[in-house]
Amino acid sequence: MQEFNYEENLKVLNHKDEVISFKCELQENLQKAMKEFVEEHPNWDQYRILQAAIAGFLMQKGFQNRDLTRLYIGNMFSMNFED
Repeated sequence: MQEFNYEENLKVLNHKDEVISFKCELQENLQKAMKEFVEEHPNWDQYRILQAAIAGFLMQKGFQNRDLTRLYIGNMFSMNFED
């Protein structure tokens, strides 16, 4: 798996969405697990995993937002929702 490059556009986002880049440190075991997952599931990448994880976390914590739900569902099921 390649090193994180947050400058790239994310496949899940459509042309009108804003992309905000950030850097984060991951524990080595988490990075290795993500690398193994991506190698076994080529339709996933680190960007899709992080987006799905953050969206899922926020939804579990009770954050209600239609765009967030679309992002989560889109990442989980490789869907792209257009308005």
